[in-house]
Amino acid sequence: MNSITTHVLDTARGRPAAGVPITLEHRVDDGSWALVGAGVTDEDGRLRTLVPSAVHLAVGVYRLTFDTDAYFNALTLEGFFPEAVIVFRVRDAGQHHHVPLLLSPFGFSTYRGS
Repeated sequence: MNSITTHVLDTARGRPAAGVPITLEHRVDDGSWALVGAGVTDEDGRLRTLVPSAVHLAVGVYRLTFDTDAYFNALTLEGFFPEAVIVFRVRDAGQHHHVPLLLSPFGFSTYRGS
């Protein structure tokens, strides 16, 4: 599967984080970032359509930006980090890359998922 997916879990509330705006970018040769896709997490905290079906991933460096301010503002909570940015490398563009985010108002973590 040629894709990048993500899943956001709100560890403070013990549930999926619905409504998190996310962008995915690819670093190009001059060091700038090119938009690949964008969307918002569903009720299960997932964004399955981040990479449009017409886009074929390339080997390289990618950046996921999670708008955590929008999420916490919608809950009328104050978060410490206005966004969570995860930069990662795709070495095999034919593989599926799942990059989850574990989120709370005062911290976040990530890992390479399956």
